[in-house]
Amino acid sequence: MMSNGSKVAIVTGASGALGAVVVQKLIAMGFNVAALDFMQDQRNPNLEDFNPRLLNIHADVTDISSCRNACDQTLRQFGRIDVLCNIAGGFRMGSSLSSDALQQWELLMEVNAGAVFKMVHCVAPHLLKNGGGSIVNVGAQSALSGKENMAAYCASKSAVIRLTESFAAEFKSQGVRVNCILPNIIDTPANRESMQGAEFSAWTSPERIADAVAFLVSEQSLAVNGASIAV
Repeated sequence: MMSNGSKVAIVTGASGALGAVVVQKLIAMGFNVAALDFMQDQRNPNLEDFNPRLLNIHADVTDISSCRNACDQTLRQFGRIDVLCNIAGGFRMGSSLSSDALQQWELLMEVNAGAVFKMVHCVAPHLLKNGGGSIVNVGAQSALSGKENMAAYCASKSAVIRLTESFAAEFKSQGVRVNCILPNIIDTPANRESMQGAEFSAWTSPERIADAVAFLVSEQSLAVNGASIAV
């Protein structure tokens, strides 16, 4: 187990376009980071340069046993947990009458809302034991209202906002802050490929969104709790 005085963060969805940048940002801030992802074969190779302050963990955050195992691995390696960044999530859109509508509903509710609930359930006791900490979830600006052919996505991301508010109220007297960022369209290669005619200059880069995450896990945001912040 390492013991260098650094705080420890868990980041889910760590191999994604946003997750990988968040991991890099937190390490630059002095954190030891447990990087959780289901797609470990797509892990960002640049993150390997940060060993031994980085622990890559293959985890399915929709499975409670996998969430618990990831927490246990983090504690064995780093000895504590101070921050949880729930970056993992999914997007689908389509008519509620389509043949795969029910599968889409179950997938998005589990990947977006269920994963947040399960990771908080597993991690929060360790933050409380430390006397405080920070949790950052990722919602979506599109979840602030319903959208055509996006019922499942909007509902699942709206649930993340309500979970954030509920957890913030539950833990506020014990020093654990819970906040949520609400991205619009993130400027990633995958989004550019799928929306080739869009105005890319209006999109927000993963780096700028990671700055917002970094603010919410830092002591500069000690007065911020239960907030959903558009980025």
